[in-house]
Amino acid sequence: MRRLEFWFEFGSTYSYLSVMRIEDLAARHDVTVEWKPFLLGAVFKAQGWATSPFNIYEDKGRYMWRDVARRAAKYGLEFHRLPHEGPARFPQNGLYAARMALVALEQPWGEAFCKSVFIAQFADGEDIGTQEKIDELACRHGAGSADIGAARSQRIKDALRVQTEIAVTKGIFGAPSFVVGDELFWGDDRLEDAIAFAVELP
Repeated sequence: MRRLEFWFEFGSTYSYLSVMRIEDLAARHDVTVEWKPFLLGAVFKAQGWATSPFNIYEDKGRYMWRDVARRAAKYGLEFHRLPHEGPARFPQNGLYAARMALVALEQPWGEAFCKSVFIAQFADGEDIGTQEKIDELACRHGAGSADIGAARSQRIKDALRVQTEIAVTKGIFGAPSFVVGDELFWGDDRLEDAIAFAVELP
């Protein structure tokens, strides 16, 4: 079976672009996608960074915002640049969103929930760093009290930690990343390459 692992981070601008495109592209090529939320903060910390490199390196940050705006326009997506200060600052805290995603992705509404978090953040400019906002988005897609309880449970906290550790062992250093077999593809601009590689595998 053609299979692709999709590793994404809710605070990642480029992950937003891939989240909004991957379903249609994968379906068109009969590729099964495994959605894998993880935390880039742990990856950055291992590299000695306290925040996103797009904040640390101003030129890189300026380029990123313009590049994402261009690519969003190309794909017909709304895009809202986040400020560096305030509740909805960049990068936003996607910890609880990732925990809820692990719960959601066990159910049919998981992918739709993930997309709605990215839309709230990068299209609508909302703060996705609170439990209240994430619970609201999850409930829109059918989450109940048991799901909300699960997202706050030690089981899910541990599962997200383990998933992030697995990402590191796979050599993932940024988001979005796509893993096909033993091959790693990094960046929204490599999504098509990753799907093509999955199609070509025997």
